[in-house]
Amino acid sequence: MRHAIDHQSALIYVMLMAAAVDRTMSAKEERMIGRIIRVLPVFGNFERDRLMQIAQDCTAVLDQDNGAEAALDLVQDALPGHLRETAYALACDVIAADGKVTETEARFLDILRRRLGVGRLAGAAIERGAKARFMTL
Repeated sequence: MRHAIDHQSALIYVMLMAAAVDRTMSAKEERMIGRIIRVLPVFGNFERDRLMQIAQDCTAVLDQDNGAEAALDLVQDALPGHLRETAYALACDVIAADGKVTETEARFLDILRRRLGVGRLAGAAIERGAKARFMTL
């Protein structure tokens, strides 16, 4: 049975899935999620003590049969149209935070982009922005 989540939880689900899609969550990815939650306006009224419960709920969904699809269904249902590109951008930032994008992460981003209805051009621009923000010398 699916349970509804709010838009902030949906954004957190997206970030957690992005960080864990390659079966590891790097310290840089974890720090990026924390930084995003602390500074972005969409999380301005977020009660940070909810984070652990949201992470546990996300993990429980992902551990089910077809868990990734179920989690993406929850995200899709919870996100209003104006936050879908935001969700995609957050996923890109989390993935880019450790300086590399694996094939698995790239596949996840493609699936996420399609599920959220983010157009190819918008998706490419968001990806390029994330790459530019995390480029090192």
